[in-house]
Amino acid sequence: MTWSPDSAITGGAQTGFTTPGYTQADDLAPVVNAKQKTVTALTGTQTGATANSASSPFTATFYKPATLRSLPAPNPVTGKYGAIPVNQWKLIVRKGGQVASGVYATMVARLTIDIPAGMETYSPAEVRALASYLVGLLDEESADLGDTLVSGVV
Repeated sequence: MTWSPDSAITGGAQTGFTTPGYTQADDLAPVVNAKQKTVTALTGTQTGATANSASSPFTATFYKPATLRSLPAPNPVTGKYGAIPVNQWKLIVRKGGQVASGVYATMVARLTIDIPAGMETYSPAEVRALASYLVGLLDEESADLGDTLVSGVV
């Protein structure tokens, strides 16, 4: 299965929001090795939040490595592996907003996942466990993360 978020996403709990949800559509990614979604509408009560616009973007872009690397052959004499290359996947979420009346700026959240070449075939369950934990942690901590980003208190 490829990265393909549903057209309707249920948002995580946030202080001051009631049942946040996001309607999204496919968008043109900035490079060929990426897929992008744009938030076209908000659902639930999210007073003060906005969907995507030219001056205030709301997008998620998922990048795969431009070239997927594989595990190199071991040294024929020692049987040991040299430096193991890493395949880096990225998720970048952009959300615009005002910093003053009529002055727009864009926040950027970057998630980078470095998978050592070969792990996806030799230990796929470990890769899946990382993804499962990461998504669950972000979902469970959604409101706390929002509160921390707004208040500056960890």
